Amino acid sequence: MVEKGVMFDMEESQGDWFDFFESKVDLATGNIVYDDPKPGTGRVCFRPSRPLVMERVAKRKKESEFVLNPKTRSMEKVESFKALSFEEQQKEQDDMTDYVITGLKDFFDAKGKPIECTRENKIKLVKVPVFDRFMAKCMELQVNQNIKQAEKAEKNSGKP
Repeated sequence: MVEKGVMFDMEESQGDWFDFFESKVDLATGNIVYDDPKPGTGRVCFRPSRPLVMERVAKRKKESEFVLNPKTRSMEKVESFKALSFEEQQKEQDDMTDYVITGLKDFFDAKGKPIECTRENKIKLVKVPVFDRFMAKCMELQVNQNIKQAEKAEKNSGKP
């Protein structure tokens, strides 16, 4: 038994479940207006993208070049990540979608057939604007919740 700290089952969590909510773009202001979830709508499980992003960044190749610094008039080495082709960017985006969405419940296609949580279906769903906005908002809510939890933990630990 742990006397201090927090215990997590690292194998169990596949993300957080969100009830689906609709949204629309207010044409007058350009802002997105989110509706409340309606009873009986589908649910989606999202997991944070950070682990996949960090893995990708660690593997990404860097390029370096010397450029003239106009203030010092000396050459300086500048490093940047190698630019990805359109196909590589699309694959990364599709991989991210597949990684982030871990579950679908009560989602149906236009014929009433249940939508299975497959890579192909997840990629198709993200191409639907209302689903893409829903996913973006859920990811934002997850990040904000993680920040609040970290701030609360820091405050409770007594560290300045």
